[in-house]
Amino acid sequence: MAETKPPRNNAHCTLPDDPEQSTYRFIIVAAKRARQLQGGARPVLPTSSKKPTIIAMEEVRRGLVKYELTGALIHHHEAPPETIL
Repeated sequence: MAETKPPRNNAHCTLPDDPEQSTYRFIIVAAKRARQLQGGARPVLPTSSKKPTIIAMEEVRRGLVKYELTGALIHHHEAPPETIL
């Protein structure tokens, strides 16, 4: 009989539940932040992970990475947030 393994903690793999936040936007912003981390930027959060993608996803999920919508995505009634990317 096979042993049952305890469920893994996949909190770092979950996407935000915020309806204003699209999955596509989350992935693009996290990817750009991961590139910054690979290039030598310091993480905003203390973390035990060494993987830039995991660190970036957590920072974006917690709203610590600011970004700005450009082009056709900006509606005239929205004020874009401050940008660091």
